[in-house]
Amino acid sequence: MYLAWKEIRYSKLRYGLIIGIMFLVAYVVFILSGLANGLAQGNRQAVDDWQAKTVILSEDSNKIASASQLTRSDVDRVDATDKTAVGIFSSAMEKSGSNDKTNVSIFGADSDSFIVPKIKEGRSVEADNEIVIGENLESDGFKLNQTVKLGSGKEFKVVGIVPASTYMIAPVVYMNLDGYTELKYGAQPFESDAKKPISAVVVKDQTPSQVSINTEDGQKEMQKLTSDDFVESLPGYKPEKLTLDAMIYFLFVVVAAIIGIFMYVMTLQKTAIFGVMKAQGVSTGYLVRSILAQALIVGIVGVALAVLFSELTSLVLPDAMPFSVDWLEWGIYSVILVLVAMIGGLFSIRTVTKVDPVTAIGGE
Repeated sequence: MYLAWKEIRYSKLRYGLIIGIMFLVAYVVFILSGLANGLAQGNRQAVDDWQAKTVILSEDSNKIASASQLTRSDVDRVDATDKTAVGIFSSAMEKSGSNDKTNVSIFGADSDSFIVPKIKEGRSVEADNEIVIGENLESDGFKLNQTVKLGSGKEFKVVGIVPASTYMIAPVVYMNLDGYTELKYGAQPFESDAKKPISAVVVKDQTPSQVSINTEDGQKEMQKLTSDDFVESLPGYKPEKLTLDAMIYFLFVVVAAIIGIFMYVMTLQKTAIFGVMKAQGVSTGYLVRSILAQALIVGIVGVALAVLFSELTSLVLPDAMPFSVDWLEWGIYSVILVLVAMIGGLFSIRTVTKVDPVTAIGGE
């Protein structure tokens, strides 16, 4: 370590360049990680807020809530202790007297169900023309006691504010089941409330294997999913995450290649010095450890700077950009980046071991 640090201090510019490159690559890794987590959280946050273990959809829905067609009577077919119906669809919301629209995800559910978060301000929904919004919609100009328009222009009154939440990247709006039915399906008649459509049945504390579904002739088949399976089936969720993760993994290879090339070139330039040191009795193992120590220092310094600047960057990013810091994941990536940097340093070991003292110092 002494020799490694001494050489870094002597060749500040060279090693500064390597640290700079290490910093830039690590910075991109952490930014991509934050974006990947932000997108994932933006898609699934509302589902995570349910803290449910099972989501039940129609069999022909391909595990997608927007394609699922159940009825309120199907809730009674589910044998579970804590269950609730939920209607889900996407819409646009605008303030009365304004043409500016904001995309939102609509959740129709009973006000006392676990689907609806605790009210932070105002009260729960009591009528079909009332809604509760997430506080992240306040930045778009929506507020308590305001009249807004949803869908084709139906007016609703904002009566409550709940903690910020998103589903499919869009802020969530909560209303009761009758309001959901009228908003999505219009004034078309239904035989009874039991025949009114919903998207899913959500079970809070029981896993799919613990939930049974009563099926009789002529009744629609239903499928049971874990909450994670339900989220992973959201359109675009897995492709987005896999794409960004693949870019991060590719950057690990880039780090090893960059550090390896730089260390190899610098080792070639020091062949004569290594020859003199070997002639003086310095062991090959000591020189190898010195190179690995240099790669370790470069990796630690570069990654530490990248973590610092990535955290500062997250503080100035606009709210519209989904970005979430997962410190555990950043810690794992930091360790991997440092190890990969040391692996890059291994490329120079063969050059050191092949140095012949006599040849290196110009002997015959």
